[in-house]
Amino acid sequence: MNLRQVEAFRAVMMTGQMTTAAELMSVTQPAVSRLIRDLEHATKLRLFERRGNQIIPTQEALTLWKEVDRAFVGLNHIASLAKEIARQAAGTLRIAAMPALANGVLARFLARFLEDKPNLQASLSGLPSSLVIEAVAAGQAEIGYADGPLDRPGFIIEPHSIPAVVAMPQHHPLAEKAVIQPADLRGQRMISLEPGTVFAMRVEVALAGVQRLSIVETRLSHTALSLVSEGAGIAIIDPTSASEFIDRGVAVRRFGLFIDAGFLAIQPANRTRSDIVDRFMREFVMFHDASVDDRRLVRFASHEG
Repeated sequence: MNLRQVEAFRAVMMTGQMTTAAELMSVTQPAVSRLIRDLEHATKLRLFERRGNQIIPTQEALTLWKEVDRAFVGLNHIASLAKEIARQAAGTLRIAAMPALANGVLARFLARFLEDKPNLQASLSGLPSSLVIEAVAAGQAEIGYADGPLDRPGFIIEPHSIPAVVAMPQHHPLAEKAVIQPADLRGQRMISLEPGTVFAMRVEVALAGVQRLSIVETRLSHTALSLVSEGAGIAIIDPTSASEFIDRGVAVRRFGLFIDAGFLAIQPANRTRSDIVDRFMREFVMFHDASVDDRRLVRFASHEG
């Protein structure tokens, strides 16, 4: 028994005629008849009774048809899945990202990315940058988004640099300024990110010599911004997180010194890059930049300046 014989049997069962089955298979009617005879010989089953120009399926044929149809439904599913994979709409996508991305813009983008890809299985884990790197290294994630810099072999690293901004309560006196200089923060109540991250270190370097009141330390930028929105103080923060709070009582202004608040997109160097991963990474960067711009963060931050 071979697949072509089974295809002929299915075509005859579906159409009820040898001639129509032949048209469906793009072969001649004698070819279909021969395939059916060969199938009957191979299975030692009598599948059809011939009554003049009619063919009547036997009980054996009806029983066999149930399994054949189920098998072809499975084959059609496989074929459909193959098409989905070919158009980058199926497979698996595991992402590990620092919370500043995972808790906002990245989650929103992933939801939109999956809209037309029902067979794509995805996971998103919010982790500290050090654990993001380890997740990618251990093969637990195809993509990682982490704070930089990263000087370690075994990774493909694509940096995305963006300047930090100053977030303050909406009616704070400094909100009248278009650009906040380090000296402007002298004596201000500051909300700081806990030491231990590269970004926190960069902020401390930028504010060296500026006397300010550090009233709260927190690990997460979203927590810092929640405190800002309640009037607790000012924070130097990444614009990605700040864009989530524009309409929540937070004013955002440019900072006079450049502090890199961007991220690294990380992939393992020892694995074959997939089209779906490349597409996700490429489109996320565009979505990220457009999302910040769509919320008028840059224009709002400049305060007509």
